[in-house]
Amino acid sequence: MTDLKTKHCQSCEGFTNPMPRDDAQRALGQLHDAWGIDETGKSIQRSFKFKNFHETMAFVNAVAWIAHGEDHHPDMAVGFNRCAVEFSTHAIGGLSENDFICAARVDALFD
Repeated sequence: MTDLKTKHCQSCEGFTNPMPRDDAQRALGQLHDAWGIDETGKSIQRSFKFKNFHETMAFVNAVAWIAHGEDHHPDMAVGFNRCAVEFSTHAIGGLSENDFICAARVDALFD
């Protein structure tokens, strides 16, 4: 199996079906244990904690850099020392491999 963090996102403008839940569970196994699939099976999310606002903003900017490079953008909820990241492929109304690629790249920030 190819390491997700070495792959790049592919365009899927609604021409692809969402990833089946079983495939999503397998892909989830390649990510940090803190990632989870929401109850609808349409997104993955993880919460991050930091020491202070500066570290939080550095993380947010790093995630933004990853998202821009892959042209696949998460929803983020940001507070003083925390950030929740949620990936979903809105164009197909569910999960695609792109979500897991970006999540793996976010995980790599902590390698």
